[in-house]
Amino acid sequence: MIELLVVIAIIGVLIGLLLPAVQAAREAARRTQCINNLKQIGLALNNYHGTMNTFPMSYASKLKFVDGQTDTANGWGWAAMILPQMELSTVYSSINFSLPVEFPANATARLTTVTTYLCPSDLTAGTPFNVTDPGGILIAQATPCSYAASVGNDAADSTTGLNNDGLGNGIMFRNSSTRIAEITDGTSNTIVVAERAWAITQGVWAGVLTNGITARGPKNPCPVTGAIFYPAATLVQAHANVLNTDTDPDGGLDDFSSFHPGGANSVFADGSVHFLKTVLRNAGKDSQGKTIYSPGSIRLQALSTRAGGEIVGGDSY
Repeated sequence: MIELLVVIAIIGVLIGLLLPAVQAAREAARRTQCINNLKQIGLALNNYHGTMNTFPMSYASKLKFVDGQTDTANGWGWAAMILPQMELSTVYSSINFSLPVEFPANATARLTTVTTYLCPSDLTAGTPFNVTDPGGILIAQATPCSYAASVGNDAADSTTGLNNDGLGNGIMFRNSSTRIAEITDGTSNTIVVAERAWAITQGVWAGVLTNGITARGPKNPCPVTGAIFYPAATLVQAHANVLNTDTDPDGGLDDFSSFHPGGANSVFADGSVHFLKTVLRNAGKDSQGKTIYSPGSIRLQALSTRAGGEIVGGDSY
């Protein structure tokens, strides 16, 4: 009996030693798959540019900008626009771009799960979820997305833009038409799409549902005393400020995030994929109430602008 107990104890110790290695190997595989997803997205974005002579907009609206909540129709997003370049022409053909995303006629595309738009480390099955208005009334169901367009730095709000205009200083934003020639910081130095985990921020690949909200995901680590949702435009886009934050009072809904240890993957405008280090928080506020940015945030923001003139070494992120 004693010998049996010793054997069981030894086996338990070995399993305890083995499990972390197995989990690390699995995460390495998931991270590799996420990198492959972003490589496909980066290639598709550049092929789109080759055809249209511009990168796609983060989302398209035929309405005058008011608030990024009620003025987003038709709302189709960047991930829908590059479907042909992703070899998903069948899904693309099912879309009636003249109608808003949430219309029943567009249910086929809106409810289609595109596995390339899902990070395997993200805690989602990829099944459709409810997108509601601010009052909790169902607008329509849509399938998740683990990636979001970069509208720019902290000055570019993910919903209202730079000056309550919906615009951004990144590459993709509302009704944008950014050409490579306009990315004077260099395509190899500018983020175009990065991870934003659905289980933290419930994003959509198809586009912006009119008057919808961007809700907190089931694994959002930020304080519940902060914002519980963001307006509709944030369904498909985010800005660069903090990354993988667990302290942001607005829930980190407008920021990039992932479940990879230490950071998140991103694709730059030249199609290269890079891993960005976690930026948990900034350094507080000054006497005038302005944010004191942490060094990590300054670097991240510099990588998000298309023409900011910043110099960021590849060894700093």
